[in-house]
Amino acid sequence: MKRPTIADIASRAGVSKVAVSYALNGQPGVSDATRARIVAIADEIGWRPNSAARALNGARANCVGLALCRPARILGVEPYFMGLISGIEGVLAARSYALLLQVVTGHQQESEVYRHWWGESRIDGVFLVDLHYSDARVAELERLGMPVVVIGHPSESGTLPAVWSDDGQAVRETVGYLVALGHRRVARVAGLPELVHTTVRDQAFQAACEGVAEHVIVHTDYTGEEGARATRRLLSSPDRPTAIVYDNDIMAVAGLSVAQEMRVEVPRDLSIVAWDDSPLAQVVRPPLTALTRDIPAYGAHAAQRLLALIAGESVPPFEDRAGVLTPRGSTGPAHSSR
Repeated sequence: MKRPTIADIASRAGVSKVAVSYALNGQPGVSDATRARIVAIADEIGWRPNSAARALNGARANCVGLALCRPARILGVEPYFMGLISGIEGVLAARSYALLLQVVTGHQQESEVYRHWWGESRIDGVFLVDLHYSDARVAELERLGMPVVVIGHPSESGTLPAVWSDDGQAVRETVGYLVALGHRRVARVAGLPELVHTTVRDQAFQAACEGVAEHVIVHTDYTGEEGARATRRLLSSPDRPTAIVYDNDIMAVAGLSVAQEMRVEVPRDLSIVAWDDSPLAQVVRPPLTALTRDIPAYGAHAAQRLLALIAGESVPPFEDRAGVLTPRGSTGPAHSSR
């Protein structure tokens, strides 16, 4: 079907296209009765403003962007980003804003996507996630001058406002809990080592274990396959850990499956902790002890600040609530302390 146009409205209303334009844009030049009739016809035939034409007039796109540098297959099964996007969408929908989402293969492509979106007036601002150290995307977005909210630690966000939570606090709480249970060999199956939040967690983990527990860190790509592979290596070691902390729930569930495959009883022989709670972590048996955060609220806070930036307001960095440990059946006293 043909998209409804101003010409269609003018024909049905028996007025000129100029009169329709005045009426729909709230400009003087038409009577109140004519304006009401034109608006009613526009609603009836489903007419909506053309975003390209609005952009030429300097109008807002009523759309913000998010480019994710990760395989699309991971995005589909990773509860964290689904929760984050749901929180963002909740705020945007209430303001009649849309979210433009694109999966990219690298940071160079991501920067090109942002340049195109901004240059074509398709977006009013963007979210930036998965910060790296000396991240070239930060400098590029600062140069473009578009509204940007970083979802990540402010130490690497440059002049861009950030929304973040204290991952170090969550790590310290987790290690302290495991040590109190008698665990003296603790492993961490971490995410990508180049990410800022991975390094923050690594450093906090090493400091929390110092002097109280032997520790090892294995970096992965967040997938269940890599989480399972790392778990097999750890559990095959002569000094295998009695507790493992995973950087997401997908890897923790994969690690639980490997432990069962290798006849390592959870939690009698191995305690497991997952970062970012989810229904997936709760339905497996035993249910997983997890670091719980309100991820939709995290996304909502980022969206509120991006819309404020777009409106021309000053937006300072915002520290959200840190994850808190939720003990469940996957953790217990170290076997040697029973």
